[in-house]
Amino acid sequence: MKRTALAFLLVFACGAACSHTITPDGLPADAGPEWWVLLCLAVSLLLYAIGLARVLARTRAGRSRHLRHAACFAGGWIALAVALASPLDAMGAFLFSAHMVQHELLMIVAGPLLVHGQPLGIWAWALPRRWLRGFGGAFRSGALAAAWRSVTRPLHAWLLHFATLWLWHVPFLFQAALTHPAVHALQHASFLFPALLFWWAVRGTAAANLSSGGAIAYLFTTMLHTGALGALFAMSERIWYPVYGAAATAYGLSPLEDQQLGGLIMWIPGGLAYVIAGLVLCAGWLRPTPRKALP
Repeated sequence: MKRTALAFLLVFACGAACSHTITPDGLPADAGPEWWVLLCLAVSLLLYAIGLARVLARTRAGRSRHLRHAACFAGGWIALAVALASPLDAMGAFLFSAHMVQHELLMIVAGPLLVHGQPLGIWAWALPRRWLRGFGGAFRSGALAAAWRSVTRPLHAWLLHFATLWLWHVPFLFQAALTHPAVHALQHASFLFPALLFWWAVRGTAAANLSSGGAIAYLFTTMLHTGALGALFAMSERIWYPVYGAAATAYGLSPLEDQQLGGLIMWIPGGLAYVIAGLVLCAGWLRPTPRKALP
């Protein structure tokens, strides 16, 4: 469990690396991804490719399982790249709705796919052993181990995911993220990292000690509170974030229509992801247990 933090730290760095801001007149302050987000994405993919090649070369057992994990990692990596290093990131400076697509990619696409990809073990095969011993020793200390156990408990992961989502949509904080690069980077990391913890708690390795009913409850309540936030945007008649100005008119939308569209994106597709995850859990829960053969 403790070493799983290494996987999260590398992905966390990708999420924190990229930031674009808008100027008071509604124009983007910069036009491309930060060089270091590209570096983080490239390094994570290269390490995974090296590690996977070594694993597949050394063993024939479980090859299909490793390839399934690799497919999940690839999907999560692509979602990260689209959210953080594509024109979508620059569009988020003009459109609230594009910003919502970006955040949903981080939380409900990249998050679960990266968790299912289980990159830690593959990355370990690509790193020198002395590096792994160093990381392992760092996470054996009492304070770090206790902190990691605390944030990976399902209830704590759920609360962290809930709190970060709602706090960052407070107008003051959201507009600060749009106008200050460091705050924007923190916002991206704050969406991605708790999402990884949440999905790891309900669908990943940590879910082994969580009942199916408990996992479904966490998914259902997350769908409710994210849908409620989306509904607030979709049905609101006032502009929550005036800093966008009239930039949405360049895309044929009024500022209010852009906000309402962003709310619908969070409300409908965003909520659907949690429904699908819950249905998958229900299907596994209702699957009959094979009977033991009689002697």
